[in-house]
Amino acid sequence: MGKCQRKKRNHHSIRDISRAARTRARTKDLDQIHEDLKPENAEKIKNALPDPDLPGMGQNYCIPCARHFTTSFALENHLKTKIHKRRLKALKEKPYTQKEAEAAVGLTTDNDAKRIASIMNAKKDEMQQ
Repeated sequence: MGKCQRKKRNHHSIRDISRAARTRARTKDLDQIHEDLKPENAEKIKNALPDPDLPGMGQNYCIPCARHFTTSFALENHLKTKIHKRRLKALKEKPYTQKEAEAAVGLTTDNDAKRIASIMNAKKDEMQQ
């Protein structure tokens, strides 16, 4: 018979995928960034106290991209990049609300508003005749 074949030592790079999917490595979702873009929240972020754990002491922050930069020069360069411009374009869309999601599935909470409105319209038509 033949020799027994040894296992091939190929690297499948699974580790990198699992590391990227970790909760601590997650980026903010667009609806969370929409909340940050509101004037009262944006003001809090801009006037945040220096934090030594963040890059650039947390003073150079791009709100639409949710990224900290080490210097203001790096932040200015980032504002010109395609990544930043794509994020701005994505943020122009209004985020879905829970109510819209439920309506899309068919779980409306209008409490028969359409039915009541049609009954009221029928009564108005009867009164006018």
